[in-house]
Order: sequence, then C-alpha cells, then structure tokens
Amino acid sequence: MINPRKAALVEYALSLPPLVFLFDYNPQTLSRTRAITLHTGNALGTRGYDFTLPTETARAALGVTVQPETFSLDILIDASDRLQEGDSIAGTLGIEPELDTLRQMVEPKSQGPLGLQMLSSLGMGGSRAFQRNQSASVLLLVWGTHVLPVFLTSVRVDEKDFLPSLVPYRANVTLGMQVIEGENIFYKVEKIRQTVSAAINTGRTVASAIGGLF
Repeated sequence: MINPRKAALVEYALSLPPLVFLFDYNPQTLSRTRAITLHTGNALGTRGYDFTLPTETARAALGVTVQPETFSLDILIDASDRLQEGDSIAGTLGIEPELDTLRQMVEPKSQGPLGLQMLSSLGMGGSRAFQRNQSASVLLLVWGTHVLPVFLTSVRVDEKDFLPSLVPYRANVTLGMQVIEGENIFYKVEKIRQTVSAAINTGRTVASAIGGLF
C-alpha cells in the first residue's frame, strides 16, 4: 500500500522485482498537456473545416489528430531527513538509489527467459539491441485518484547538494511522461473517472444557471 502522502511510478512488468520510485504527493509543479495536430492539404476536412449542423462536425474533424496527454513533473528528491536520522544508506549513497531507479526506468528492456523483461544492460539484447525485442518500460503513475499507464519520456536531474564523497543528497528532478492511451484497463478506468467527473461539473453548472434565473 502506497503512503497516501506519496505518489509513485511503478513498473508494470514481470521484472523481478519491479522498479518502484516514490516521491512526495505534492510535487513542486505538475503540468498536463493535451494537444491536437491540424493537418494541411487537400484531404476532406482540411479546407476550412466547414460545417453547419452538429452531424457535420465529424467531417471537419477528419483533418485533426489528437495527441496523447503528456505530464511534466518538477519534484525534489532530498535525503536530508534521513541523514539527520542516521540512515546508513543515505549516509553512504545519498539519493543515488532513487536517481538510478529513474535511469533504469528509461533504459530499454529486452525479453528474457520465461517472458521476463530485463534490462538490456544485463546482456539480454545481444546483437539485436536495436530490434523489436527491446522496448520501453510501461509504468503506472499512481497519483491521488489517478492510476495512469505512462512511458517515462525524459528525466532531467539538477544535483544541488553533496556529501563529502561528492555523492548527491538533494536534487531537483523534472520528469516527462506520455500517457499510454487505448485498450488497457488503467486508461479505461481513467476515462470512466473523467466522464463521471465531467458529468458532476455539468450538473453543478446547469443547477447554478437555473438557480440564477429565479
């Protein structure tokens, strides 16, 4: 059970053990982006996006591609409290275990024995390192009411403070993620949650509008 004050990235794979990265529930900043791409050319729907009736809007939308939602999180990884408590791992390794977990989450994985996914750095990729038997880790972003399947697309680390051994014990980290949309149970549950939440907002808005008339 994840601490309710924490969020997490959890590897969704048969790797033993799966990678897990915990971070504070309230990140410094969290940005969510959903965009569409408007195509140009002579295809139907790209010449002015004309429509009159609601039934004609699908024709106008033929020239549009909806992009997957992306997340950007700025978080602080800090071992100061553990250092004050005399934690031996923090005193020796600082936050390197956390940073190395993030690095492994963006390492390509290779299909190993019994269907287990293993890091390519363990030698499972061999001469086929750039072939399709190698793939990115599928992760679950567990954050508040959300459990979203994502790819970790980028990790930026700005190390701030160091132990005498020059091992970092505090760093600002920016994580880039892309939601894995489509036919998976996690995304389906998230879409249901969004639909219910939007319906609540619509009902509240309509009730407020009607109340304002009287």
